[in-house]
Amino acid sequence: MKHSLSLASLSVAALITLSACGSSSGGEIAGTSGGSSAAAAPSVTAEVGSEATTDATSGASETAAAHNDADAMFAQMMIPHHQQAVEMSDMMLSKDDISPEITDLATKIKDAQGPEIETMTGWLEAWDEPMEPGGGMDGHSMGSDTGDSGSMEGMMSEDQMSELESAEGTEASRIFLESMTAHHEGAVSMAENEIENGQDPEAIELAETIVETQNAEITEMEELLAGL
Repeated sequence: MKHSLSLASLSVAALITLSACGSSSGGEIAGTSGGSSAAAAPSVTAEVGSEATTDATSGASETAAAHNDADAMFAQMMIPHHQQAVEMSDMMLSKDDISPEITDLATKIKDAQGPEIETMTGWLEAWDEPMEPGGGMDGHSMGSDTGDSGSMEGMMSEDQMSELESAEGTEASRIFLESMTAHHEGAVSMAENEIENGQDPEAIELAETIVETQNAEITEMEELLAGL
């Protein structure tokens, strides 16, 4: 009888021990599982953050790449072209005995092309492009002191600019109108090339504006020349 009671006691003790182990084991598994989930959460967040960063970087790259060589060349060449037109206009505005029609035209050219220079400069900076095309301006027929390469784009040589600066009255008006007409024709040609070959929507839009406004000013200058 005592022997039977001892066996029964041992069985009960074994069951209690196994139950305790099972509870302890289950607690450890649950704890381990919970700990694993908590540790995994930052990893998921990090992955999402990494994807967002990659998407943002990709978007910035796409924005920077949303132009082509024609867009860059258009801005690089049109900036000095506009700068000369502004300089020519300033010369006329500093003279006496110039008709109001011509000074109004010079003011209109300066007011339009000055802001366009700033716009195109901003594009080149945003595109991470140099302010001048490779090889410098002489390599792209932008004009020089000698030769006729400048006439391709209507740029005046330094000698022609000096002639305009020293001229007065009707002679100054004639030089200005004739030179600016050729200058505008060159700008229109460059703008038409951008419209045909460019990629950046804003650059193409500016090119279209240049074609429209400068063709209208060419007509105006031809009428003013006829009246001198």
